Amino acid sequence: MREATMTAAPAGSSSLANRWWRVGATGFSFALFGIGGLLLGVVVFPLLLAVLRHHQRRSALARRIIHHLFRAFVGVMCALRVCSLEVRGRERLERRGLLILANHPSLIDVVFLMALVRHADCVVKGALVRNPFTRGPVRAAGWVCNDSGPGLIDDCVASLRAGNNLIIFPEGTRTPAGQTRKYGVSGALLASETGCLIVPVAHDAGSYWPRRGLLKQPGVIRVVIGPPIPARDRNPREINRDAQTWIESTVNQLTARPSSRSATPHDAVDQLDH
Repeated sequence: MREATMTAAPAGSSSLANRWWRVGATGFSFALFGIGGLLLGVVVFPLLLAVLRHHQRRSALARRIIHHLFRAFVGVMCALRVCSLEVRGRERLERRGLLILANHPSLIDVVFLMALVRHADCVVKGALVRNPFTRGPVRAAGWVCNDSGPGLIDDCVASLRAGNNLIIFPEGTRTPAGQTRKYGVSGALLASETGCLIVPVAHDAGSYWPRRGLLKQPGVIRVVIGPPIPARDRNPREINRDAQTWIESTVNQLTARPSSRSATPHDAVDQLDH
């Protein structure tokens, strides 16, 4: 009787298959995001406009819809092993009227911040209003556009006083991992004027989701929500310096110790729920 033998697959074939899986899954995720944004803009939010005429109530409902859809989208990416999250300090977001300052090395950070933060408003680029895939959600949610001129600060103040949690990326644009950029002082000025608390957020998404390129690296994106920074009766430049120092030092600590844990299918959903 001839012995049965088993031939091991070449070691490289598994890594190559994983690589192509990540490319395909990431491409699918981007396509899903774009199609979802387009459908929201041409179907869901026009229907919302027809049914609910009160502007503030309509914007609040649109933001809740976007928040839950982004949570679902992160869950899909996690199930596809495209990314996963590890969140520390989640409880520091459990209040309203916060000014959230975060580093911004990639596109994915906008997605997981919107999924994490309830009652979220955001200062977005005016170009997003002209993009057919993002125009509908941006307009329906009433997010603040950074090209609104002199009314920008007034819009931000009104948003905070309405109880929204306003997300600002003080770098002004996406900054590649490992690089630094001078923080704009407008967020600190806003906090000083309104007396709201600043909550700094640091993460290492840029290590796995670089600014350019379709292929993203596997791993667990670690998000740290820092202790609130008081702003009332303080110099805006001092506030800005404190926020930038905390964010950059925390990012440096995260990138110096890469995550040793692999992404698992339920990580992102678990982190968003706790």
